[in-house]
Amino acid sequence: MGEGILMGPLVLFAAATCLTPGPNVIMVTASAVNFGFRRTIPQMLGITLGFALAIMAAGIGLAGVLQAEPRLHLALKYVGAAYLLWLAWRIACADSAGNADARSRPISFIEAVLFTWANPKGWATALGALTAYTRVGADLLLQTTTIAGVLAGACLASVAAWAAFGATIAGLLTGRRARTVFNGVMAGLLAASLVPVFW
Repeated sequence: MGEGILMGPLVLFAAATCLTPGPNVIMVTASAVNFGFRRTIPQMLGITLGFALAIMAAGIGLAGVLQAEPRLHLALKYVGAAYLLWLAWRIACADSAGNADARSRPISFIEAVLFTWANPKGWATALGALTAYTRVGADLLLQTTTIAGVLAGACLASVAAWAAFGATIAGLLTGRRARTVFNGVMAGLLAASLVPVFW
């Protein structure tokens, strides 16, 4: 257990932040609708690992670097936004598994790791947890690792549940037009998730 960490509140925080809709949820739901649950597993694992690594990086000192150099933070924000918009375009252009061509594929494990590092909700969750649940004077590495483990577990449960939901509703979206509309809505939601970042 993390030294000095109140596990009950941390688990509740993880559930509240990870299970609610955000860019990760939008991505895995759309992927499962178009490609099925099994082909979305690498994406789910990439999101989870990317999130855990982001928490570890923030806990070890990346947050301090970004605060000390605001231009780097701004540059990362724009690069991240561009990457999210590219992924939204990928979702909008996705084809169902039954009609997929060679270029139509789910987002890969590595792309999902990178996506998570561009996800503003993920960074806000990581920094919020580190601020709220670490204790001055305690073992920072142990505390950060514990927080990363709890949040990554909640993240994996969340994306798996939403992917299962996407795979389930895929049967209701049998027509090409229905899939096109669904993909357009999901891409629009992903793009809209950037609004708070630049507001």
